[in-house]
Amino acid sequence: MMCSKVNFAITMCLLSGVAAFAPSKFAPQNHVVKMSTAEAPSFTSESAKQQIGNDAFLNKDLMARAQNGPGKKNDEKLSIGIIGAGLAGMVAAMDLADAGHDVEIFEVRPFVGGKVSSWKDKDDNHIEMGLHVFFGCYYNLFGIMKRTGGFEENLRIKEHIHTFVNKGGELGALDFKFPIGAPVSGLQAFARTEQLGVEDKFHNAVRLGTSPIVRALVDFDGGMDMVRELDDITFTQWFTQLGGKRGSLDRMWDAIAYALGFLDCDTISARCMLTIFMLFAIRTEASVLRMLDGSPQTGLHDPIIKYLEDRNVKIHLKTPVRDIVHDVDEDGRPTRVHGIVTGALNEVRQFDTVIAACDVPGIKKVLPESFRKYDEFDKIYNLDTVPIATVQVRFDGWVTELNDEVRMMDVSGDQSDGRGAGIDNLLYSVDTEFSCFADLALTSPGDYYKPGEGSLIQAVFDERAFSRSNEQIVEDCIKQLNDVFPSSRKLKCTWSSVVKLGQSLYREKPGQDKFRPKQATPISNFFLAGSYTYQDYLDSMEGATRSGIMVADEVIARADGPTGLAAMAKENKVEVAKPFFAA
Repeated sequence: MMCSKVNFAITMCLLSGVAAFAPSKFAPQNHVVKMSTAEAPSFTSESAKQQIGNDAFLNKDLMARAQNGPGKKNDEKLSIGIIGAGLAGMVAAMDLADAGHDVEIFEVRPFVGGKVSSWKDKDDNHIEMGLHVFFGCYYNLFGIMKRTGGFEENLRIKEHIHTFVNKGGELGALDFKFPIGAPVSGLQAFARTEQLGVEDKFHNAVRLGTSPIVRALVDFDGGMDMVRELDDITFTQWFTQLGGKRGSLDRMWDAIAYALGFLDCDTISARCMLTIFMLFAIRTEASVLRMLDGSPQTGLHDPIIKYLEDRNVKIHLKTPVRDIVHDVDEDGRPTRVHGIVTGALNEVRQFDTVIAACDVPGIKKVLPESFRKYDEFDKIYNLDTVPIATVQVRFDGWVTELNDEVRMMDVSGDQSDGRGAGIDNLLYSVDTEFSCFADLALTSPGDYYKPGEGSLIQAVFDERAFSRSNEQIVEDCIKQLNDVFPSSRKLKCTWSSVVKLGQSLYREKPGQDKFRPKQATPISNFFLAGSYTYQDYLDSMEGATRSGIMVADEVIARADGPTGLAAMAKENKVEVAKPFFAA
């Protein structure tokens, strides 16, 4: 009973913070507020504008927009070249094809998906470039999956609990299951978690009770404005300013920070962390997790590819873009693009409009030097990335089964469709170098369960382990799994894989938000997309999807009319010669 009373007291401490942010306590509402990037008046499309700003966080109608498409067919047809076949590029192509345009996509890799790629090795094992989890607030991405017919069939919803696995097999959790939804479900989850001791819970409650998250419960715009202003400090700096203690950071928040951006709390921006928890506090479904039934290629990309091919979109794989053909003015500043130079033979392809839907390293490689004369492009080079190593390790039993040793060793019969033993959910740990991991044979059995085999653990190591050899990383992964699942020492590894990505997500350290470019650029027929471009989500699948929809909306809004993209293309039609380095 004493524990229940303490948890109740901590919950009330969190709830009491709401009163401190009641609107009546505020200064007059006509005060001057520093303009955020989201408020800058540079979007032409009304639909694109709905994807940014405070309202976009709560706007479930975005799912319907993504599901139904742009809702407009342009009068004029453009030829559009898209550089990059990640989520942003493919989603943009979906909308642009539905709006009546001729679209081609150029991808350097032999597969689509960008940072969400997966493929098969020679032995038919599905290999991934990361661990991909779908939060319940991924409204745009869910809309796209409904549009391609993959939502109900290809996603598996998980129990509404975020589980921490500690040394010795001790479990802690943020259990969001509660009769009352957000914010109460979230507040009680933090108050009741076993992951923190009573003292850390109390200090955690004090800090969260005075946070923008609590203000947002009664004044969402005010809370979000506070969050936007916190991009210049780390989460640790913010958390410890008014009561938060190191114990909470070390035992809970670091794992969450690594899961979001592969950085610890001492490094990650406070804005990044508080953005996602703002959504958890406001929307009950935001903290609900889903995972694909199989690999990203099968469950996410293949339906999109079929959608595109049905609309005559051409996807050119293993086709690097080597240059962007463009005009410059007397000062050497680009004025217009005419196409791209691509492929092994440096073929020149002319397009009315070009979209660079790349990641951070990709856009830095593809932009011509002259583009840096514009501040919007030059700022991109301030963005850094984080390296990751994705490890897959298969065992002859069920690693995450803690309670029944006989069941742990049993791989007989048909244990498909998640019927194997163990924990069918995303897992966090502060006692391993992989902050989040999952048993894909349970969570995503469609492509990852194999008869007669057990767990397929997929874990993502951050830069702390990146420089080690693949063999050492696998060895470290198994050892650390044994530390948090002691009974798994009796199991043997039957197969492993390591995929290193030297430049993954952009580094969400303080002060980076101002360097993220918008989708429309100073060059009228050249656009950007990708999860690093400006949108209010993090560098994530939802962020990539948003950017793809936003860039398509901008192109569609600018296509028609006497000064539109189509008219300008006709007026500036030129025969582009091969570049001097072409064969």
